[in-house]
Amino acid sequence: MSALSGIRVIELADSVAGEYCGKLLADFGADVIKVEAPGPGNGTRSRTRAALFGYLNTNKLSVVLDAERLHELIGAADAVIEDRSSSWADQHPHVVVCSITPFGQGAAVDFDNAKSINVFHASGWGYHTPSHADPAEPPLQGPGRFLADYEAGLDAALCITAALFGRLHSGRGEFIDVSQHAVLVSRADCILGRFIAGEVPADGARCDYDQQGPATFFACADGFVYLYMTSRAHWLGVKTLMGHPQWLDAFDDDWLEFSVTPEKVAEFQRGFAVWVRDLAKEAAAHDAQRLGVPLVPVNDAADLHHSPQYRHRGFFQDVNGVAYPTVPYLLSATPAEITSPAPTLGRHTAQVLDGLGATYIAPTPRSTQRKQPKNPRGGPLEGVRVVELTKVWAGPYAGKLLAMLGAEVIKIETAAFPEEMRAYGGTDINHAPYFLSINPEILSVDLDIKSSTGMARLRELIARSDVVINNLRPGAMERLGLGYEDLKSIKRDIISVSIKMWGNDGPLGHQTGYAPCFAALAGIAALVGHPGGPPRGTNIRYGDSTVGAAAAYAAMVALLYRELSGEGQFVDVSAVETLSSMIGDCLLEQSLTGKCLGPTGNSHPDMCPHGCYPCAAGSWIAVAVANDAEWQQLCDVLDAGWLAERYPAMDDRRAHCEAVDAELSRLTQCHDPEQLAHRLRMSGVPANKSATSVDVIGDQRLWDRELYRFVSDHREGQRPILGPSWRMTRNPAGIERGAPDLGEDNDYVLHEMLGAGTRTVFTI
Repeated sequence: MSALSGIRVIELADSVAGEYCGKLLADFGADVIKVEAPGPGNGTRSRTRAALFGYLNTNKLSVVLDAERLHELIGAADAVIEDRSSSWADQHPHVVVCSITPFGQGAAVDFDNAKSINVFHASGWGYHTPSHADPAEPPLQGPGRFLADYEAGLDAALCITAALFGRLHSGRGEFIDVSQHAVLVSRADCILGRFIAGEVPADGARCDYDQQGPATFFACADGFVYLYMTSRAHWLGVKTLMGHPQWLDAFDDDWLEFSVTPEKVAEFQRGFAVWVRDLAKEAAAHDAQRLGVPLVPVNDAADLHHSPQYRHRGFFQDVNGVAYPTVPYLLSATPAEITSPAPTLGRHTAQVLDGLGATYIAPTPRSTQRKQPKNPRGGPLEGVRVVELTKVWAGPYAGKLLAMLGAEVIKIETAAFPEEMRAYGGTDINHAPYFLSINPEILSVDLDIKSSTGMARLRELIARSDVVINNLRPGAMERLGLGYEDLKSIKRDIISVSIKMWGNDGPLGHQTGYAPCFAALAGIAALVGHPGGPPRGTNIRYGDSTVGAAAAYAAMVALLYRELSGEGQFVDVSAVETLSSMIGDCLLEQSLTGKCLGPTGNSHPDMCPHGCYPCAAGSWIAVAVANDAEWQQLCDVLDAGWLAERYPAMDDRRAHCEAVDAELSRLTQCHDPEQLAHRLRMSGVPANKSATSVDVIGDQRLWDRELYRFVSDHREGQRPILGPSWRMTRNPAGIERGAPDLGEDNDYVLHEMLGAGTRTVFTI
């Protein structure tokens, strides 16, 4: 049995984000019925998008229906995925309806045709990609061509499964409004949280998202490596790795923590570049990892296909002789599987219509274990309890998303060794801005689990919980006696979610690293840069929160399955594979064509011009032209009729894309980006300013959606945070409580909950 067997999803969306959401549900066995228009079908069926359509639509059924039969089909469904405003939720109140649009429901109509590059730049990620950029060079579109779509599809799938879980108990459907823009902004919560709280000034510079230090890419004998270095321990490891050359004596051992300067960074990078240039990337990384140094090879798509780690974990699955990327999370009881390739147009119409006469039977729960929380907040996950043994960003971000869906999430900490994010940037462990940004609506228990008493109390808590999430080092949970088999002995149907760099097994499973290392290993860093040039990578901050979102989704799938079957399971999340899944279409393209994929600048196979162009005062505008009519409008707005005549057709522009970009850069450079973008959008051309950090935190659309909202704060009464990217109409979770003081909830957990010695069950 697959995790989502028996759940029927109707996919009406004709967008990459909607199709990716459907794919994530189909991966785990949901019956995803893709409703397409007669004739050409979905837009991703175009000739230039074969790999994209193939990747997004495995395991799905394709139908072509009239309006009357569509109503009947939706009436017998559990969920609907759409990418426009509709009344499906009102007409079918028992159905979970999720709308995924570039800027959310209610956005101005001139944003309706925004493309992925527009969303990426509106979110702030574009302006800050790559890290440590030359301010004179254009910001880049990030890895692949559909990052904004994949990220939004992931949040949508999380919300749909959560809403289906809630419907099992309430019988009510839900309407979910997902904004791609809000999703990408929410992925930067630990950065933007400090800005909106005023603890760090937002300067509006290209380096606002960067970290100090020498982390960067280095050329070596057979490609590139990426070195990430932030601590004394890393530095001592690097010195040993390099054989203690004398020139390193000029650096204090704690310089990375207390005395980073541009001059020191440049000096180190020059010396390290000379040392590593003749080494093989795999050998250099192997030696570095043995010393605890986060040095990793920069992989491309071909490297991933040959990776012993990916082969061991079965990340690529053969379908009709083609290697398809699968999923980054292995579920022990209900693993995802690709059972069929993308369907031909309308292939399953007769099959689906024949089944419409059958009586619809809604899924029913078999394992209701809803717990009375300390603070009932509503939301589809009210009554679910999560134990969080996590640190830094990826693990806590997973807990945050589950908490924002209504779960009671309890973080286990100890005053002797507080969570690492409590140590950065604040006046004390309870006022650390990174921690405060990532942990709203989380409960904290001060519990020393290295003591027998503390471990006994933790085991009691696990026995009264549903999910345990950890992102500890490989082997740490097992050494604590909290491996999955141990957890099952505590509670038979527990769901254990583990987040590791490579996952829990395989020849590289013992290694550890940080988000920029994940990106280098996953193949996404190699796609960012200029054609023929070195990898530049997406922003150094990208990755952790995406991994956390993937872990939250996988946990939600397992939780929904447990509710339907009564069985728990182990969820093994690979951070590297998670980021590979963000370029799944590129990996499939490499499988299909054998073509070497490298940096693509801002180019796009279906659109030209497609890029970021200079405007007045060092600002930039992102423009995406999908057809000849939009091109004509662009030239009209810029008073450049001669340019439209010179390159009238898409093929002309593609053949001379560098010349087109150069002419546009000359024409846009004196314009105000906001005013020009507005004029272009009103003419039907997708365009927007490449948003700075100042633009992002001041974006009224995000305040109106309550992505930015105020919660309680122990120091000042209220504190602004980044909330969920979604809006739920019928049963949203209340979000009012800020991040906890360390041990703030000891009395509730250790005395009220565990002191009673009984499990409280309630129903709604």
